[in-house]
Amino acid sequence: TIWARDVDTGRAKFGYQKTPHDEWDYAGVNYMGLSEQEVDGKVQPLLTHPDRNGIVYTLNRETGALVNAFKIDDTVNWVKKVDLKTGLPIRDPEYATRMDHETKGICPSAMGYHNQGIESYDPDKKLFFMGVNHICMDWEPFMLP
Repeated sequence: TIWARDVDTGRAKFGYQKTPHDEWDYAGVNYMGLSEQEVDGKVQPLLTHPDRNGIVYTLNRETGALVNAFKIDDTVNWVKKVDLKTGLPIRDPEYATRMDHETKGICPSAMGYHNQGIESYDPDKKLFFMGVNHICMDWEPFMLP
């Protein structure tokens, strides 16, 4: 969850859960880049977070409004896309965890497409730079006695 606190009052401002019902332990707790960029013709204060789940999220850091969410690359397959109106991931059921279904090639793996590496933002070029892991995983359910 991306969670913000009002620095003057200490109260919570907003929370945005990136992977509700996280079946793959993506637990993205990494870097959150701050920038000011033009969105719809107006400069906005933004927070950009490349997540372990393979999605790069950009939120307005004052309001928590989701500005953009896109796959790091086309191999991300657990999710079809993120609905920008609801903020929820539209999952691909083929890659869900179920006790009656072995799934091959879930991307990214639990290690994540982006994990502990540090990003950088070049405001002149308006580009984020980051390292990624291209590793997928298999889901093999089994019952314990």
